[in-house]
Amino acid sequence: MSPHTPASAPYDEIQEEHDSRRVSAFTDDALGTHDATGVAEEIRSGRISAQEAVDAAIARVGAVDPALGATMVRDFERARRRAGHVPAGTSAPFAGVPTAIKDNVHAAGLPMTMGSDALPTSAVEVDGPFVKQFLSTGVVPVTTTTCPPFGWTATTERPERRVTRNPWASGYSSGGSSGGSAALVASGALPIAHGNDGGGSIRIPAAACGLVGLKASRGRLLGDPTTDQAPINIVVNGALTRSVRDTANFIAAAERYQPAGKLPPIGLVEGPGARRLRIGMMLDSPLIGPSDPQTRAAVEAVGALLAGLGHDLEADVDVPVPDFFKTDFEDYWGLLAFASKVGGKSLYGPDFDPARLDNLTNGLAAKARRRLARLPLAMARLAVTRVGAERLFPGRLDLLLTPTLCHTTPRIGYLSGDLDFDTHMERLTQYVGFTPLHNASGQPSISLPLGHTDDGRPIGVMFSARRGQERLLLELAFELEAAAPFARIDG
Repeated sequence: MSPHTPASAPYDEIQEEHDSRRVSAFTDDALGTHDATGVAEEIRSGRISAQEAVDAAIARVGAVDPALGATMVRDFERARRRAGHVPAGTSAPFAGVPTAIKDNVHAAGLPMTMGSDALPTSAVEVDGPFVKQFLSTGVVPVTTTTCPPFGWTATTERPERRVTRNPWASGYSSGGSSGGSAALVASGALPIAHGNDGGGSIRIPAAACGLVGLKASRGRLLGDPTTDQAPINIVVNGALTRSVRDTANFIAAAERYQPAGKLPPIGLVEGPGARRLRIGMMLDSPLIGPSDPQTRAAVEAVGALLAGLGHDLEADVDVPVPDFFKTDFEDYWGLLAFASKVGGKSLYGPDFDPARLDNLTNGLAAKARRRLARLPLAMARLAVTRVGAERLFPGRLDLLLTPTLCHTTPRIGYLSGDLDFDTHMERLTQYVGFTPLHNASGQPSISLPLGHTDDGRPIGVMFSARRGQERLLLELAFELEAAAPFARIDG
């Protein structure tokens, strides 16, 4: 199939009964309309208690989850106990703030099924490194959140139509693979939630649900046993938020817990930078082809905004992505699925059941088996991309502006967990044409909710930088948030 072949069914023509239903948890309770930083300020001031914040979050999750389908295992009672033991005077920026952890990392006392029916449901015994880092910010987890099996795809739809819906319009995808976390944060049920990103899985749901989604540089944040032993580690943990300051506070707190010794420090970014930047704009993916009209229009509007703010915008930038990158990335992706299938009992425990794997995992594993002979070459070339990222970033530029995704968010069913493998892959690759490169290269990028469709659903735009330059991304994000405030479901 040519990389420019259109998908077999338009992504906007799968109808659902409640396509336009908006799901909001915002109400007049302890959480109000605050972001995570605001909730923490309310707790520190004594205007509310951590217990009140957690109780409000529990009530909100219970109110919206029947419509969203975003939770996996609720941990309400332990959350209440944890909220009762938030230390007075703590310097943790999110002390007592309710949150969620995605169902694909090690969180003590909770199952980790990675969204797959094949994995055992027994509780994990100890927190993984990133979970410890996340908890150090003071957050109180109330639930784990949904993801598609193993996080392979860009929606959160599991087999048998177990789907996580978009709170902006419940007939649409919440993105993936961190779609459960994104749905809860966008709906107002939680102010912040964990996500991770191995090919766009923070940035994609951020774009779909109107959130801030930062994929940090490789090595900036700690990992998890599920990913740390991979031959090429492309997964980065992080958080989904409704405000730039929440993302900035999170990344600064994570850095205080465990500095990234080989990367420039970020520190706490508190507002826009003074320097005017040279920003390149690329509207179409070098891997797929033309973006759709509404996506292009959203990026062009942000380009005009940047120029109006005094930045130097260079249109029609060409990024020299090697022709073989797309195939190499897909082959490595297949290798991970193959390893999960054939080595699942050693990776996930003796109760792993390969007979319960989904169509996409089986298809990726089968494709990898057929292509095992070329995998050493694919991995070698990906490693070159990893260490040679600067060659993929035009040297005259400070940042690059692109769409987050190639087209607007699809309806539920377009990337169904029950689709046959070939149809799913065809549709998926036509959708995700920008995000995977940064996972291979290790560069940071951020999706910001600066666009919207004709009917008011979010469109994300993405900025990327050289490795280690998260501060530059956050400073610009602060400036754009002030110039064009992000839409919110309660607004």
